Amino acid sequence: MRTETSEVELAARLRLVVARTARRLRQEAGDQLSPSLTSALASIERHGPMAPSELAACEGVQRPTITRVLARLLEMGLIERAAVPSDGRSTLISVTAAGSELLHELRTRKNAFLSERLRELGDEDRAVLERAGTLLERLLEESPR
Repeated sequence: MRTETSEVELAARLRLVVARTARRLRQEAGDQLSPSLTSALASIERHGPMAPSELAACEGVQRPTITRVLARLLEMGLIERAAVPSDGRSTLISVTAAGSELLHELRTRKNAFLSERLRELGDEDRAVLERAGTLLERLLEESPR
């Protein structure tokens, strides 16, 4: 029987597990990029060239924050700016080859860590985690912001 308390307890446990997992994966990736730099770079790669204001909205941060993030990514050679031909005042940000390579490297490290841990589990436990992954994706996709 479902109770509000059991749902609250499950929510708290899931929140903790997800946060610990995210922290551990950040540790496995190394310290080449902060979480905010990694997130911004991944968003640019995922969505393609975009204006800084679009990236700020995508990342849920204010324009001054994204300006600092972009300055650091530019300094590191991980992104590049290009003027919008129809509007000389506007720029689009895109990921450089070095940026894509770094993201690939970080993802590879994280995947290797999880793969190693998954190998320790039996088929039934891996199937449960696969189902849980599907359910978590659905919860997040259907959740209003």
